[in-house]
Amino acid sequence: MLRPQDGPTRERRSLSGLWRFRLDAEGAGRTDEWWRSPLEKAVDMPVPASYNDIYPDETIRDHVGDAWYQTEVRVPASWAEQRVVLRFDAATHRAAVWVNDVQVVEHTGGYTPFEADVTAQLRPGAANRVTVVVNNELSWSSIPPGRIEDQPDGRRVQRYFHDFFNYAGLHRPVWLYTTPTTYISDISVATTFDGTTGVIDYRVEVDGPLRVVLRDASGNEVAAAAGAVGTLRIPDVHPWAPGDGYLYELEATIPGERGDSYRQPVGVRTVEVRGQQFLINGKPFYFKGFGKHEDAAVRGKGYDDALMVHDFALLDWIGANSFRTSHYPYAEEVLDYADRHGVVVIGETPAVGLNLNLGGGIFNSGKRPTFSPDTVSDDTQQAHLQAIRELVARDKNRPSVALWCLVNEPDNIQPEARDYFRPLAAEARHLDPTRPIGYANALMGPPAECMITDLFDVVLLNRYYGWYVGTGDLRTAETALEDELRQWAGLHDKPIVITEYGADTYPGLRATLPSPWTEEFQVELLDVYHRVFDRVDAVVGEHVWNFADFATSPGVFRVDGNKKGVFTRDRRPKTAAFRLRDRWHS
Repeated sequence: MLRPQDGPTRERRSLSGLWRFRLDAEGAGRTDEWWRSPLEKAVDMPVPASYNDIYPDETIRDHVGDAWYQTEVRVPASWAEQRVVLRFDAATHRAAVWVNDVQVVEHTGGYTPFEADVTAQLRPGAANRVTVVVNNELSWSSIPPGRIEDQPDGRRVQRYFHDFFNYAGLHRPVWLYTTPTTYISDISVATTFDGTTGVIDYRVEVDGPLRVVLRDASGNEVAAAAGAVGTLRIPDVHPWAPGDGYLYELEATIPGERGDSYRQPVGVRTVEVRGQQFLINGKPFYFKGFGKHEDAAVRGKGYDDALMVHDFALLDWIGANSFRTSHYPYAEEVLDYADRHGVVVIGETPAVGLNLNLGGGIFNSGKRPTFSPDTVSDDTQQAHLQAIRELVARDKNRPSVALWCLVNEPDNIQPEARDYFRPLAAEARHLDPTRPIGYANALMGPPAECMITDLFDVVLLNRYYGWYVGTGDLRTAETALEDELRQWAGLHDKPIVITEYGADTYPGLRATLPSPWTEEFQVELLDVYHRVFDRVDAVVGEHVWNFADFATSPGVFRVDGNKKGVFTRDRRPKTAAFRLRDRWHS
């Protein structure tokens, strides 16, 4: 799916701003057809933003069910001769959209874009009403999964099996954009090298003749071709590389007065797994960085330019070269920045919480089998497959994305796990044969018992020795971690990336002797892990959990959220941030 962009044949208009908003726990709006008139009893709600924390109202924060958004938009009369598309960059977790009185699209999945051709419904030059209902309910048919509990007082409470708050709403920008009636609908690129020559294989979805021009970062034409499918060769290519986000621009043009054109950034690079090495452009790469979250005060998961740039500035300050989009696809603007600045990304689906044996009850899962007709089932698998398809379709052309992570911490030791994950891995490889795939293995999925590691290219491990296991005992943690990593290296000739490790740390809590929750303990735990990583050759990366503290559902395991960040939620560094900076800049 192509992003909206301005150009000689296209125009876009942002619908971000204040919309009218109303909760609808009873679902009356669908029955009473609220889209047919101005939304009554509504309040202002910023878009993009999560709706949960905007008002100091627990009814809004803890709402379960439908929530309605509505705005009015006017477009110029000149748009009457164009195809007009309404696009949502994300709506969590399900959405239905009406333009004036006509439903134009439905979508399931809270972190990927969707759109509708609204040419027939929109009235150029007049006022148009856009109405959206979003629904935040999670079930065993959704990714991520969850369940609804009915309380004695009539309230409905959403339970889920992941450790971050279930923020909801229109989290990302909303757009109206135009194209000609004959238009380019998609572009796919794959890159490689022939010596010092860069090679770009491209495919453009279009009917009719097409011309393709490639320009370098200075705007100079360096290659050209004709036809919807072809190859571009770039002598003395400037590769995209970690720390050097060099981008070419591929411009595809349908010739003629009513033709179309689209500009696609392209970074020329290769990714390969060879034995226990992870190679970018044929050179070994070591991941240094974090698992993150889209999370901040007030806005929740709402996209924010200022916060995004500040987070990347902190990544640069600390010496990180990569991050994982835990545990869902991030806003496209985040990946734009990574592309431009040479930051490596592990792109992850929203599949988290597919493990009812995890956490000793921390996620209130109860004693139920993970795989069953009433839990993770064929319906879950179909939703998971769709999440993979939409992620790859969105991010397939991004040079920053070097690895797909298909799921975080699933139940991987049950025999049913193999039947569940085999088609997912196969689909990811079919959709994108150019990138390795992995999954983030939970602490209770040891190497000898894992049923699915052979389906993947890279071993991704989330490990918490000294925290969840043997809390506070770092001497035992060091031995146990090294023993396990050497088992993985011996069983599988694959590179290992530690995708999570860390300790909850309350900022300002200090002690002369390191003890859990203190800043000193977080530093010492990281030191222990780093000593082990440096001794095990198969380890090719370290992603601390987490970049910053983040909100979770309430519980005795969480003190105002998850405190494993090396930065606070408002991005103030803890002591561990300086220790990481020393290590990653050395």
